[in-house]
Amino acid sequence: MSGVPGAPVPRLATPLALRSVTLRNPVVISPMCQYSAVDGMAGEWHRVHLGRFAMGGAGLVIVEATAVTEQGRITPGDLGLWDDRHVGPLRGIAAMLRELGAVPGIQLGHAGRKASTQRPWQGHGPLGAEDAARGEPPWPVVSASPLPVADGWPTPHQLDRDGLAAIVEAWRTATLRALDAGFEVVELHCAHGYLLHQFLSPLSNTRSDGYGGDVAGRCRFPLEVARAVRGAWPDDKPMFVRISATDWIEGGWTLEDSVVFARDLKALGVDVIDCSSGGMVGVSATAAAVPRHPGFQVPFAETIRREAGIATMAVGLILDGPQAEAILRDGRADLVAIGREALVDPNWPLRARQQLTGDGDFDGWPEQAGWWLGRRARTLDRKTP
Repeated sequence: MSGVPGAPVPRLATPLALRSVTLRNPVVISPMCQYSAVDGMAGEWHRVHLGRFAMGGAGLVIVEATAVTEQGRITPGDLGLWDDRHVGPLRGIAAMLRELGAVPGIQLGHAGRKASTQRPWQGHGPLGAEDAARGEPPWPVVSASPLPVADGWPTPHQLDRDGLAAIVEAWRTATLRALDAGFEVVELHCAHGYLLHQFLSPLSNTRSDGYGGDVAGRCRFPLEVARAVRGAWPDDKPMFVRISATDWIEGGWTLEDSVVFARDLKALGVDVIDCSSGGMVGVSATAAAVPRHPGFQVPFAETIRREAGIATMAVGLILDGPQAEAILRDGRADLVAIGREALVDPNWPLRARQQLTGDGDFDGWPEQAGWWLGRRARTLDRKTP
């Protein structure tokens, strides 16, 4: 690697060990729903979409929210792992990511009352008659309590003990399928107003049966799911949990609640808390009427890391290499995750490293591209007055 002689290697370019899994760097591609599956099956879009991030130098690439039950899909286009037939295409994707140098991860989720929704570009509302006419009819939704996500949305069925047990088992078997598919990191989705977040937040959980009430009661079901996933996942492989660290709403889930929850997750063997926020109200996954600025969620990762004593991942408007490096160097998080910036530039991890090292020779880039780009850079240098 070129650059300043004797300069320290950036944290952004330093390998990170999590249990027996070593990431080539702490840059993670966040799970980003593509709403492009057919009957839960991954296709060529998913393969190309994810492969470009591995080529671009990310240490960990996490496959989008993948439904543990058919009823738990956000939209008809969601990926699934509720059936053995879903394993084959995902196995090919995991193997491809690994071959390209990235660790393959997958996020497992259930949408709860936010299920049975149109794709964003089809309206982002509840499925209705027009959707049914094109072969995508609505389906019943479930939640912690019979409270719809918004006016005009279906009222969910409140899960009883049998329903809760069935969903725990669905998460467990989906985890086993993820392992069979070759993934090395599993992430449990407890954020963005989806089912497990619906249990955590007092805005969506009004139960009085031991799965509601105080923080301990509202955490009970998510912790049961986390225990089942950790039990099915090998001891030598890391487990992440994505949370909404705050609802951003008076009377909702708070950062203080998240610290308590993170401590409980750590006791179960969770390795990393992925710190997002919002999503409890509105249809958008992260909807919240809050000012958004670069790194606006980083304080959540910093607080949980410090107060719960667990590794954290920062996400949300992390825009460039110096910003990401400062987050890691200052001990505010252990990993940084990018999403939409990677859609703009799939080579973001490689370009961020260049920003930090002054490496103009494209060392570390795939050689199929790097040798071309190195020649181009030298040509441009010669033409600079």
